[in-house]
Amino acid sequence: MSMLEIHQFLERLSNLIRSQARQSSDAFDLQPVHLNSLYYLSICNRYSDTLLALAEYLSQTKGTTSQTVKLLEERGLVAKHPDPKDGRVGHLKLTASGRKLVRQAWPSPILKEAETIIPLEQQDALRDQLKQLLHTCQSINGQKTFAVCHSCRHNEKRAEGYLCRLTQEPLSAEEVTQICREHEFSEIT
Repeated sequence: MSMLEIHQFLERLSNLIRSQARQSSDAFDLQPVHLNSLYYLSICNRYSDTLLALAEYLSQTKGTTSQTVKLLEERGLVAKHPDPKDGRVGHLKLTASGRKLVRQAWPSPILKEAETIIPLEQQDALRDQLKQLLHTCQSINGQKTFAVCHSCRHNEKRAEGYLCRLTQEPLSAEEVTQICREHEFSEIT
Protein backbone atom coordinates (compact mmCIF):
# COMPACT_ATOMS: atom_id res chain seq x y z
CA MET A 1 0.00 0.00 0.00
CA SER A 2 1.34 3.43 -0.87
CA MET A 3 1.45 6.42 1.47
CA LEU A 4 -1.00 8.13 -0.88
CA GLU A 5 -3.53 5.37 -0.19
CA ILE A 6 -2.86 5.59 3.56
CA HIS A 7 -3.32 9.35 3.37
CA GLN A 8 -6.63 8.92 1.57
CA PHE A 9 -7.90 6.42 4.16
CA LEU A 10 -6.83 8.62 7.07
CA GLU A 11 -8.36 11.69 5.47
CA ARG A 12 -11.69 9.93 4.92
CA LEU A 13 -11.70 8.53 8.45
CA SER A 14 -10.89 11.98 9.83
CA ASN A 15 -13.77 13.49 7.87
CA LEU A 16 -16.19 10.86 9.19
CA ILE A 17 -15.04 11.40 12.79
CA ARG A 18 -15.19 15.20 12.42
CA SER A 19 -18.69 14.94 11.00
CA GLN A 20 -19.79 12.91 14.01
CA ALA A 21 -18.00 15.35 16.33
CA ARG A 22 -20.05 18.19 14.84
CA GLN A 23 -23.24 16.20 15.43
CA SER A 24 -22.21 15.40 19.01
CA SER A 25 -21.23 18.97 19.75
CA ASP A 26 -24.59 20.18 18.40
CA ALA A 27 -26.35 17.76 20.75
CA PHE A 28 -24.50 19.35 23.69
CA ASP A 29 -24.89 22.91 22.33
CA LEU A 30 -21.11 23.21 21.96
CA GLN A 31 -18.58 23.50 19.14
CA PRO A 32 -16.21 20.61 18.26
CA VAL A 33 -13.28 22.56 19.75
CA HIS A 34 -15.12 22.62 23.09
CA LEU A 35 -15.54 18.84 23.04
CA ASN A 36 -11.90 18.38 22.02
CA SER A 37 -10.84 20.59 24.92
CA LEU A 38 -12.92 18.59 27.37
CA TYR A 39 -11.54 15.33 26.03
CA TYR A 40 -7.96 16.58 26.32
CA LEU A 41 -8.52 17.67 29.91
CA SER A 42 -9.94 14.23 30.69
CA ILE A 43 -6.73 12.45 29.62
CA CYS A 44 -3.92 14.86 30.54
CA ASN A 45 -1.77 14.86 33.65
CA ARG A 46 -1.00 17.63 36.16
CA TYR A 47 1.83 19.00 34.00
CA SER A 48 -0.47 19.38 31.03
CA ASP A 49 -3.74 20.77 32.39
CA THR A 50 -2.88 24.42 31.79
CA LEU A 51 -4.20 26.90 29.26
CA LEU A 52 -0.87 26.92 27.40
CA ALA A 53 -0.72 23.12 27.15
CA LEU A 54 -4.32 23.00 25.92
CA ALA A 55 -3.52 25.65 23.29
CA GLU A 56 -0.51 23.62 22.13
CA TYR A 57 -2.55 20.43 21.96
CA LEU A 58 -5.30 22.13 19.93
CA SER A 59 -2.75 24.02 17.79
CA GLN A 60 -4.49 27.28 18.63
CA THR A 61 -3.42 30.61 20.06
CA LYS A 62 -3.56 31.14 23.78
CA GLY A 63 -6.21 33.86 23.27
CA THR A 64 -8.50 31.62 21.25
CA THR A 65 -8.09 28.82 23.76
CA SER A 66 -8.80 31.24 26.59
CA GLN A 67 -12.19 32.01 25.04
CA THR A 68 -12.92 28.28 24.78
CA VAL A 69 -12.05 27.75 28.44
CA LYS A 70 -14.13 30.76 29.47
CA LEU A 71 -17.22 29.27 27.81
CA LEU A 72 -16.56 25.85 29.36
CA GLU A 73 -16.24 27.49 32.80
CA GLU A 74 -19.50 29.40 32.27
CA ARG A 75 -21.23 26.13 31.39
CA GLY A 76 -19.90 24.49 34.56
CA LEU A 77 -17.84 21.92 32.66
CA VAL A 78 -14.36 23.13 33.68
CA ALA A 79 -12.97 24.82 36.78
CA LYS A 80 -9.65 26.64 37.23
CA HIS A 81 -7.50 25.89 40.26
CA PRO A 82 -4.33 27.77 41.22
CA ASP A 83 -1.08 25.82 41.36
CA PRO A 84 -0.10 25.26 45.01
CA LYS A 85 3.55 26.07 44.23
CA ASP A 86 3.08 28.90 41.72
CA GLY A 87 -0.07 30.99 42.02
CA ARG A 88 0.49 32.45 38.52
CA VAL A 89 -0.28 29.02 37.02
CA GLY A 90 -3.84 27.84 36.76
CA HIS A 91 -4.80 24.20 36.35
CA LEU A 92 -7.92 23.29 34.39
CA LYS A 93 -9.98 20.46 35.84
CA LEU A 94 -13.16 18.89 34.57
CA THR A 95 -16.16 19.20 36.83
CA ALA A 96 -18.45 16.23 37.38
CA SER A 97 -20.64 17.56 34.54
CA GLY A 98 -17.59 17.82 32.28
CA ARG A 99 -16.54 14.24 33.03
CA LYS A 100 -20.07 12.99 32.36
CA LEU A 101 -20.19 14.79 29.01
CA VAL A 102 -16.83 13.29 27.95
CA ARG A 103 -18.06 9.78 28.81
CA GLN A 104 -21.11 10.39 26.62
CA ALA A 105 -19.19 11.84 23.66
CA TRP A 106 -16.15 9.50 23.37
CA PRO A 107 -15.29 7.49 21.45
CA SER A 108 -17.31 8.67 18.49
CA PRO A 109 -20.43 6.60 17.73
CA ILE A 110 -18.99 5.40 14.43
CA LEU A 111 -15.90 4.01 16.19
CA LYS A 112 -18.03 2.40 18.89
CA GLU A 113 -19.93 0.62 16.14
CA ALA A 114 -16.74 -0.40 14.32
CA GLU A 115 -15.43 -1.85 17.59
CA THR A 116 -18.27 -4.38 17.56
CA ILE A 117 -17.41 -5.49 14.02
CA ILE A 118 -13.60 -5.55 13.84
CA PRO A 119 -12.01 -8.51 15.69
CA LEU A 120 -10.02 -7.60 18.81
CA GLU A 121 -6.70 -8.85 17.37
CA GLN A 122 -7.14 -6.61 14.34
CA GLN A 123 -8.04 -3.66 16.59
CA ASP A 124 -4.81 -4.20 18.56
CA ALA A 125 -2.71 -4.39 15.38
CA LEU A 126 -4.40 -1.30 13.93
CA ARG A 127 -3.84 0.64 17.18
CA ASP A 128 -0.14 -0.27 17.18
CA GLN A 129 0.29 0.70 13.53
CA LEU A 130 -1.51 4.02 13.95
CA LYS A 131 0.55 4.74 17.06
CA GLN A 132 3.76 4.12 15.12
CA LEU A 133 2.59 6.30 12.23
CA LEU A 134 1.65 9.13 14.61
CA HIS A 135 4.94 8.85 16.47
CA THR A 136 6.91 8.93 13.22
CA CYS A 137 4.99 11.92 11.84
CA GLN A 138 5.34 13.86 15.10
CA SER A 139 9.08 13.16 15.19
CA ILE A 140 9.49 14.33 11.59
CA ASN A 141 7.44 17.46 12.26
CA GLY A 142 9.15 18.26 15.56
CA GLN A 143 5.86 18.68 17.41
CA LYS A 144 5.23 17.83 21.02
CA THR A 145 4.07 14.24 21.23
CA PHE A 146 1.44 14.53 23.99
CA ALA A 147 1.69 10.83 24.75
CA VAL A 148 1.29 8.79 27.94
CA CYS A 149 3.97 8.94 30.61
CA HIS A 150 4.75 5.22 30.68
CA SER A 151 6.21 5.50 27.14
CA CYS A 152 8.32 8.57 27.99
CA ARG A 153 12.09 8.60 28.34
CA HIS A 154 11.69 10.65 31.56
CA ASN A 155 9.52 8.03 33.26
CA GLU A 156 11.31 5.72 35.68
CA LYS A 157 9.69 2.73 37.33
CA ARG A 158 10.89 2.29 40.91
CA ALA A 159 10.04 -0.16 43.66
CA GLU A 160 7.90 2.48 45.40
CA GLY A 161 6.18 3.65 42.20
CA TYR A 162 7.16 5.99 39.38
CA LEU A 163 9.36 9.06 39.05
CA CYS A 164 9.43 11.75 36.38
CA ARG A 165 13.15 12.34 35.91
CA LEU A 166 12.40 15.65 34.17
CA THR A 167 10.56 17.18 37.15
CA GLN A 168 12.05 14.89 39.81
CA GLU A 169 8.55 14.33 41.17
CA PRO A 170 6.82 11.05 41.98
CA LEU A 171 4.02 9.93 39.67
CA SER A 172 1.05 7.78 40.59
CA ALA A 173 0.07 4.66 38.68
CA GLU A 174 -2.85 6.64 37.23
CA GLU A 175 -0.63 9.53 36.12
CA VAL A 176 1.63 7.30 34.03
CA THR A 177 -1.44 6.37 31.95
CA GLN A 178 -2.24 10.04 31.20
CA ILE A 179 -0.80 12.20 28.43
CA CYS A 180 1.84 14.82 29.10
CA ARG A 181 3.03 17.83 27.10
CA GLU A 182 6.62 17.14 28.21
CA HIS A 183 6.54 13.62 26.78
CA GLU A 184 9.51 12.40 24.77
CA PHE A 185 9.56 8.89 23.32
CA SER A 186 12.41 6.81 24.66
CA GLU A 187 12.98 5.27 21.23
CA ILE A 188 11.30 5.04 17.87
CA THR A 189 9.39 1.79 17.63
